[in-house]
Amino acid sequence: MNKILEKKSPCAVTDLGDIRHVALDMDGTIYRGGTLFDFTNPFLALLRELGIGYTFLTNNSSKSVKDYLVHLSEMGIAATREQIYTSTNATVEFLQEELPSVNHLFLLGTASMTEEVGSAGFTFAADDANDEPDAVLVGFDTSLNYSRLCRAAWWIKQGKKFIASHPDRVCPTDDPTVLLDCGAICAALKEATGRAPDAVLGKPDPRMLRGLLRREGLHPRQLAMVGDRLYTDMAMARRAGALGVLVLTGEATADDAAQHLPPLDMVVESIAELGERLRAAKEAKTS
Repeated sequence: MNKILEKKSPCAVTDLGDIRHVALDMDGTIYRGGTLFDFTNPFLALLRELGIGYTFLTNNSSKSVKDYLVHLSEMGIAATREQIYTSTNATVEFLQEELPSVNHLFLLGTASMTEEVGSAGFTFAADDANDEPDAVLVGFDTSLNYSRLCRAAWWIKQGKKFIASHPDRVCPTDDPTVLLDCGAICAALKEATGRAPDAVLGKPDPRMLRGLLRREGLHPRQLAMVGDRLYTDMAMARRAGALGVLVLTGEATADDAAQHLPPLDMVVESIAELGERLRAAKEAKTS
């Protein structure tokens, strides 16, 4: 076993006995690229056996919950709508709770994002100087149109609220290209307008987990945030007060974990090892 895994983290194994729900990052945690890890479905089955709920989390706002249901199904994972939570979901909740006067949006987003936000009761401004929005909302717009980008900049210059669904500058891909994500689009708008977003949702913003905690009726220490990125998954877990579990099946390495300050709550080779620890903690709690 890698030496980093032998070190005791601030959260002892017995703390896992309090976990009632697991928030799972997707790429790098339950699959890599287009390949599902062979231990993913056994891990999910174990969670069900232990009575632990789970939700799949993603910053990718280009796809709707419906899209992700299809994506996971094609990979062999059965999930319900309630088990998927995206940065779009977090953004909608933020707008409803913290900006209730915002209803009419100028949106830079895909058709899937438009449908999802629209289903929450929001309306959308056209690319027209006479159609004034309450705010500009920027997502991972894979159909980005130059005219609409310029119109978004215009409304931001006029002082409209500027909201971003998540901070990622690029979206991971195995293809020979660079996929400019929401953060890169926002960077262009910032350069053009002199204004950064007023709010950036998604990981690592703790509101992403707080929405999930509220929905599931959980205390932060009853939730484990599991992912492969230090600056999103683990940073969000710490900021939200949840247990952060870093897996070494994606971006971060054991050396990255060993050098990280403050020390991480828990580091495991994969969710398979996390499952073993959850089972042991459950048995210890009931014995």
